[in-house]
Amino acid sequence: MPIRARRRTPMRKPRTPLWTTFLTAALAALLATLLSPGAAQSAPRTPAPYAEDGRGAKPRESRPVYSYTGAIRESVWVDTGLDGDADGTADRVAVDIVRPREPAAQGRKIPVIMDASPYYSCCGRGNEGQKKTYDEHGNPVRFPLYYDNYFVPRGYGYVAVDLAGTNRSYGCVDIGGRSDIASAKAVVDWLNGRARGYTSRTGDQRADARWSNGRTGMIGKSYDGTIANGVAATGVKGLRTIVPIGAISSWYDYYFAKGAPLFGSGPDGLANGVMSPEARTRCGHMQKKLVEGAPRTGDWTPLWTERDYVPDARKVRASVFAVHGMQDLNVRMKHFGQWWDALGEAGVQRKVWLGQSGHVDPFDFRRGDWVRTLHRWFDHELLGYRNGVDREPMADIERAPDVWTTDRVWPPRATRATELRPAKGTAPGVGTLGPRPGKGTETFTDDPRIGETQWASAIDLPTSAKAGFTTRPLARDLRLSGSSTVKVSVTPTTRTAHLSAVLVDVGPATIRDYAHDDEGITTLPERSCWGASTSGDSACFKNTEARTADVGYTIFSRGWADLGNHASDHTGRPLTPGKRYTITLDLAASDHVVPKGHRLALIIGGTDRNLIQRPADTPTLTVDLARTSARLPLVGGPKALVTAPGAAAPRAARLHGVAPARPLVPVPGGPTS
Repeated sequence: MPIRARRRTPMRKPRTPLWTTFLTAALAALLATLLSPGAAQSAPRTPAPYAEDGRGAKPRESRPVYSYTGAIRESVWVDTGLDGDADGTADRVAVDIVRPREPAAQGRKIPVIMDASPYYSCCGRGNEGQKKTYDEHGNPVRFPLYYDNYFVPRGYGYVAVDLAGTNRSYGCVDIGGRSDIASAKAVVDWLNGRARGYTSRTGDQRADARWSNGRTGMIGKSYDGTIANGVAATGVKGLRTIVPIGAISSWYDYYFAKGAPLFGSGPDGLANGVMSPEARTRCGHMQKKLVEGAPRTGDWTPLWTERDYVPDARKVRASVFAVHGMQDLNVRMKHFGQWWDALGEAGVQRKVWLGQSGHVDPFDFRRGDWVRTLHRWFDHELLGYRNGVDREPMADIERAPDVWTTDRVWPPRATRATELRPAKGTAPGVGTLGPRPGKGTETFTDDPRIGETQWASAIDLPTSAKAGFTTRPLARDLRLSGSSTVKVSVTPTTRTAHLSAVLVDVGPATIRDYAHDDEGITTLPERSCWGASTSGDSACFKNTEARTADVGYTIFSRGWADLGNHASDHTGRPLTPGKRYTITLDLAASDHVVPKGHRLALIIGGTDRNLIQRPADTPTLTVDLARTSARLPLVGGPKALVTAPGAAAPRAARLHGVAPARPLVPVPGGPTS
């Protein structure tokens, strides 16, 4: 859905400052220690993990004062209340925990950072594909990523949850459905004393979380961040904040775009890739449900309703710090855009980073700034430290590789939906784009062998596979911020047809090479360390730098649809050849500045190779220009589009860009998952 540019985000009522709670608890603990008969002989008390000035000012930053080497490492199995594998007993999910020993010894409770994932044993996490490891007794040794190394010495507990049906958990993977969400929600409930935990997978010995104060923050990339979105959408108490990175907000939109399949397989393939060998022997019934509930027709079913978190944004109690790559072609930017919009409507506290990379973690594209910002965010949200992070700009946007700008509100309040219209040019398929309606038609034939990069490289050349429209060179910079839509009126020659629409910045630039296998980064051999290490869990990770490409055009927003869904987003129907249909394509959210001297282009095509699947037929499509338009989120509205009068016509030549999109298979196969 388009982002409403003029909306002011209402804020929830402020929470009671947490520093008062911590101060009271600290004073009580100190008094108890002083009154204890053995206090004078006891070892020196470990200081609280926060910074104060000499006058006792309120804490502003947690510090690494606790021992990581001596931290408590344990596993608990939490009852989800479901029997997904139909074995007659409630499923238990494995929860691996590392937490500082000193607060528990002092009777001080601590908050928790949680990453719930299906990838801990099948595929690994992070740029180096780390997996969990255990000692000979089954005790956790390595926790993937740096969250434990960095935050445990600062007074946080860290919890890594195996989703049902993965690694050491019972149950079945159901790809973002009730079981997946219950896997993590049950752990939040357990941390708050509302669910049962056990010391083993099958035993009766109970395990409680009296060491936790219940305040939980969830974080994760891709599937992990998706689970954070889904748990937040339940409104569970105790979940104070989520940090979803490249996360899904509606599973239908991961597999389809208005009926057009984005991949060659459905959720059953992903489930098969992440489930444990044991789960494969007992979860055939769930696999059958995933196949039958997600038909390749692209029709909406109850399975997708269960896995759509956007309508439940109104239930979210947690704050949200979202991160997304604007060139993410795995979890595409539509997921961020519609979630962000719904959260704003619900008055949720929000913050966002939008980078130029693909499906990449900010630890690998802006490491130092990211760790510092995340530290302050968790300190504010989970420890209640009044460090000002909530008063800083809402949005950080990457304009060029490693060049960032900020916005107090995103999209900027000056953004207005502005209608631009395509019109015929001097050659077939090479038209103009501007505020005035066009006349006549343009015709192209779907060629599933090519896609958006080939279309854009030939924006100034007549080709049979696309219809392209450009503005004149701009007289000043033009910023687009938010989501766009393109309404297309088209007549097909066949009973099936797919449509694509892309927005292009036509002009030279240096960008992150998101089409490369590493999606905009280069991994270096040198390492940097972020926290404390043990012999089995290192805090040192390979450094990265931006991988760049010099290009003649930049594609910055995309959308797709099955023309058979012209009457309904949820149900398709066969087309009548020769009949005109009108459909609106939802283009992904973005934030892009088209510089002065460049041109803005709209391209309408058929199958976007490797980004959507081809239809059953190979249609020729005739676009009615008078009934076709684009609504774009221009910062400054219609007056912001100023073109240079009398500019020379561009030379008709092919332009250089990034490589064509690689085939994507929605089954995890490595660290980019």
